Amino acid sequence: QVQLVESGGGLVQAGGSLRLSCAASGRTFSSYYMAWFRQAPGKEREFVGNMRWIGDARYVNYAGSVEGRFTISRDNAKNTMYLQMNKLKPEDTAVYYCAAGRTVVVVVDPNEYDYWGQGTQVTVSS
Repeated sequence: QVQLVESGGGLVQAGGSLRLSCAASGRTFSSYYMAWFRQAPGKEREFVGNMRWIGDARYVNYAGSVEGRFTISRDNAKNTMYLQMNKLKPEDTAVYYCAAGRTVVVVVDPNEYDYWGQGTQVTVSS
């Protein structure tokens, strides 16, 4: 069992930055696929990026819409995953969720993930 708690959301002007945190408890997430999704009002949940560690190798993927602006990282000592968001745009406004999955084949499919946080609101004003 894994519990996930997001934090760090807020209101920011376009061009600004925010860092979201996802604190995991229950079991270490080193063996899980970890991902960030977001959901804007009236839209489906959208893949933002994911991270997977295999041995010492780190594999990270990003959605094209955030590539080069968002960065996923992890602090093993704190069992926490981060989403650094730079050059934010109004279209980045959404509730952001972190997710964990034991076995994920299609990383962009939210149905592949077993555990979800409660979400944190990010609002980017123009």
